[in-house]
Amino acid sequence: MVFRIPYSDVQFLRIVRCLFPAPVGGDYIAPLHNINCDSYGRIIMRPMTFKLIDKIDSYGRIIMRPIAFKRVDEIDPYGCKEITLVEFYYFCKMKTDIRSLSLPQLQEAFIAMGEQKFRAKQVYEWLWMKSARAFEEMTNLSKDLRKKLDEQFVINAVSVLKAQKSKDGTIKDAFQLHDGNIVEGVLIPTTERMTACVSSQVGCSLTCKFCATGYMDRKRNLNADEIYDQVVLINQQALQNYDIPLTNIVYMGMGEPLLNYANVLKSIDRITAEDGLNMSYKRITVSTAGIAKMIKKLGDDEVKFNLALSLHAANDTKRNEIMPINESNTLEALAEALKYYYEKTENEVTYEYIIFNGVNDEIQDARELLAFTKHIPCKVNIIEYNPIAMADYLNAKVDKVEAFADFLRKHGVITNVRRSRGKDIDAACGQLAIKEK
Repeated sequence: MVFRIPYSDVQFLRIVRCLFPAPVGGDYIAPLHNINCDSYGRIIMRPMTFKLIDKIDSYGRIIMRPIAFKRVDEIDPYGCKEITLVEFYYFCKMKTDIRSLSLPQLQEAFIAMGEQKFRAKQVYEWLWMKSARAFEEMTNLSKDLRKKLDEQFVINAVSVLKAQKSKDGTIKDAFQLHDGNIVEGVLIPTTERMTACVSSQVGCSLTCKFCATGYMDRKRNLNADEIYDQVVLINQQALQNYDIPLTNIVYMGMGEPLLNYANVLKSIDRITAEDGLNMSYKRITVSTAGIAKMIKKLGDDEVKFNLALSLHAANDTKRNEIMPINESNTLEALAEALKYYYEKTENEVTYEYIIFNGVNDEIQDARELLAFTKHIPCKVNIIEYNPIAMADYLNAKVDKVEAFADFLRKHGVITNVRRSRGKDIDAACGQLAIKEK
């Protein structure tokens, strides 16, 4: 029992070649049991993105991600979806996100297309070194190849939907993704550095009470290329407005980076690689609200970039109140994870501490923070709060902030006070994205 697929459909055949033997006559022929069709002719598949097929499980099911089947509503208890042959054919015709492919995968795709392998390296450099946003920009490729790439692949480029510029020079961006979702990025210029703050998720699941993003639902993780694009676009703004390139990148925008671990690390790889943007690891800081097991994973992976912990209270009762994630990732668990991380990487950690009026601004709070700093080598950034409409928190009074910082300094803790930027624009994390929804 067989089904036949028209030989003329190049995009479909490119995928089928990875699944089935050589063609017979003008058609590809495949036994139905290879793809596990049921008695109604439906193909049963596991949920994973259908890019270049490289794996079928022991039951003959094609491995796919759930995003592949927006038109299919149900997943059975075994994680499978059922689609018709027509839906299967329709999906196989969809373009592949070219930046989701590694260089070896791209080379395999070029060979399957009948192109020379070295062309894949040229395209890869256009994508990651030159930040090309369209195949037409790849001028060292023939027009025919550019057309073929456009037929089979897509570059899901991020664009600036809206930009706000503060009197202090800060630029806040609402970035629009290919699917219409919106995330934020910020350019923070100072006399010493030019910093990009980028997002890692659309929304956030952690519900921190003081954060505008915490009042948004988490819709999805950002792909590595979407994070990379934010850096590229903010760097362009730095050059256009200040004639200075980015010096630093902080993952402190929307979302929890460690809950999008793989894409965050891949984005850092593309930003730091010689065949990428070639920035230094030491110029990159990833900030987490405190996911203990993922902090340990950073240690296991011996990462080279900097880590910051959004602490905001060194008292479990207070931290539970303002950051519900602390209920499952207590200060004791975080301390253990941080010690493990430091043993593996020997990288000091920065503790971010937003200081709120009447909440965590007393000397007793500073004393508790001092005790927490004893676990590993660290420094503390005390941050002025940017109030949001959804929460009742206010910035601490200036004398309280100075007294808090002086207490830590007198006890040998490297302490910086970060003044709030962009007060005259929607600078607090999530504010602009909420407005542009």
